[in-house]
Amino acid sequence: MARRIIRADFGAYLRGRRAMMAPPEHPLGRASRRQVPGLRRQELAEAAGVSVEYYTRLEQGRAPRPSREVLTSLARALGLTDAERDHLFRLAGELPPEPLAPDSRIRPGLLRLLRGLEETVPITVHNGHLDVMARNAAATDLLGPLANTGRYRRNIVHQGFTAAARGVLGDEGVDSYARWATAELRSAMGRYPDDEHLRSLLAELSATSAVFRRYWAHREVAAERSAVKHLHHPTRGWQTFQSEMLHDSERDHWIVIYTPAG
Repeated sequence: MARRIIRADFGAYLRGRRAMMAPPEHPLGRASRRQVPGLRRQELAEAAGVSVEYYTRLEQGRAPRPSREVLTSLARALGLTDAERDHLFRLAGELPPEPLAPDSRIRPGLLRLLRGLEETVPITVHNGHLDVMARNAAATDLLGPLANTGRYRRNIVHQGFTAAARGVLGDEGVDSYARWATAELRSAMGRYPDDEHLRSLLAELSATSAVFRRYWAHREVAAERSAVKHLHHPTRGWQTFQSEMLHDSERDHWIVIYTPAG
């Protein structure tokens, strides 16, 4: 029964999106005589590279579950956004495609949030490659400035195996962070298995850190998104924060917010 509901929703979504498509212009600029809006089934099928008979069965919920290649072609023919394409995949019972790389741009609204809380709430943003993209002044004041040089100076995993991290986190905290960071790297490499930046980071840490090698052998995958952290401020001493990691899945950006605990 659940399979029929999914397939019916899938067909209804195709029909609805097809109806929203602008029909091709008449070669002589004449007005269209169409009685219904959008593209005809044959036009959409041709754009997607499938037969009109197969496409008709998809809309009617009578075809076997389409392959990922067909779903990708349908999404392209319908002009779907990434979020709409992902919805189409889910309706077909498939996991959405993984992005090839995180987005290189931060949402303007998020940047305004960082600026609005510039001096009050520490906030950082890093991407799926685990590189810091932005910090507000409060975060820099709490966590210290990023290193001035080095290929991995913005990488939150690499930062966990530096002397600066021990100064902020203390002996116990830096060990917990190293374990978490190693699991984060494994998660990121599962998402982007062919990414050269992540592979080179793995090679660097494997060659230089016995602590990293020990935790990497555990084969843990990061899952913790909420934690209580004890951080050493350069002038205020030890402070306790509740950190929350929020995910912008469309861009694969992570927003980390630190609020005073207790």
